[in-house]
Amino acid sequence: MKWRGRKRSSNIEDRRGASGGLFRRSSGMGGSGFRIPTGGRSGGMGIGFIVIILIVGVALGINPMSLLDGSLGTGTSGSGSVSRPLPEAGQDDLADFVAVVVQDTEDLWTEVFVENGMTYEPATVVLFTDTDSSACGLADARTGPFYCPGDQNVYIDLSFYETLRSQFGAPGDFAQAYVIAHEIGHHVQNLVGVLPEYSRAIQSMSEEEANAYSVQIELQADCYAGIWASYVGEENLLDDGDVEEAINAAEQIGDDAIQSRTQGVVIPKTFTHGTSAQRQEWFERGYATGDVGECDTFSGAI
Repeated sequence: MKWRGRKRSSNIEDRRGASGGLFRRSSGMGGSGFRIPTGGRSGGMGIGFIVIILIVGVALGINPMSLLDGSLGTGTSGSGSVSRPLPEAGQDDLADFVAVVVQDTEDLWTEVFVENGMTYEPATVVLFTDTDSSACGLADARTGPFYCPGDQNVYIDLSFYETLRSQFGAPGDFAQAYVIAHEIGHHVQNLVGVLPEYSRAIQSMSEEEANAYSVQIELQADCYAGIWASYVGEENLLDDGDVEEAINAAEQIGDDAIQSRTQGVVIPKTFTHGTSAQRQEWFERGYATGDVGECDTFSGAI
């Protein structure tokens, strides 16, 4: 991916080396957040974006407008860590890379939201080391990157990228970018009300039903990551092999691949993110179409 020397997002908090201290839990979204498990956008996109929300609302028996206007709420925020300015451009390659990718997601989703008569409010991406505090509980490097709806932050210990390469067999800068784009996809879901409704709905579900709902949420975030990849391609920022790196990463972090690798047995009813094939399929769908309307994981079989 062509990222060097490009504009960096200002919505980055550098807490690396700081102590996370105590943490508070969100009043709205439990404690876990949304974690990575260890055509043109204007062509019909406005309708498609809203249709997804309407489908979710009708299926769950709620007022779809509460999803569109965000009135279901997202909980309270809370963090006790100390941030410092991001190093100057050129001093920290990995931090630069993350900041550039985040800026690209902001450019994309600002455009998408404007086309749909909405305003995109960017997430903050928090860089931390080992542990940190969040409104969703303790951010721990061992559990991988995650999005916390309670404070609308993405948390990532950059050492995860070495884990992604060495333990998951998913090297390459675009594999790393896919992880960020996926978590920002959760932020998009939060802004339009999908995540708050998910939090409410699973309270009355069995564990197996909640897991299946989680898979739908995660696959949509994969599709949104694919839309981001499509956008980057339109901007002529892709290198040869980039998309293949992301597709490989999607394969390596599928629930079946992880369970097979770590447990030696695959238990579908415990899946929370989707199989390797599903994750690849929905990323590729977003990439091939660049259309938010194609990211409806909530109606029909996935």
